Amino acid sequence: MTARKIFCCGCGDKVEARLTSGAEVYPHRADLADLPFWKCDGCGNWVGCHHKTTNRTNPLGNIPTKELKNARQHIHRLLDPLWQSGIFRRSDIYAKLTEHMGFEYHTAQLRTLDEARKAYKFIKELAA
Repeated sequence: MTARKIFCCGCGDKVEARLTSGAEVYPHRADLADLPFWKCDGCGNWVGCHHKTTNRTNPLGNIPTKELKNARQHIHRLLDPLWQSGIFRRSDIYAKLTEHMGFEYHTAQLRTLDEARKAYKFIKELAA
């Protein structure tokens, strides 16, 4: 069994996450069966991996709760069109978010719903 210390938002600490596959975390999704995921056996939450890179088991970020995962997706629905449309450069938006949040911003590093709300509110103001 492969294990790795990853921060788990559900447990509130770094945990020994277990490397598993999409067959376990998404049993109803045959298209994800062979993809790697890190799972916290303490709370049952998981995070995907950068599977399209040379280090395909590198986690995308910390292990979110279901609510935080939904909040992150909501943030990306607002954030991504801003740089994809050319309104902003992606690096500029992330630099602004880094300054606003007080840590190097990446959506997958958000640990709490309060952090997600703070980021969302700031992005919404940028979009206005």
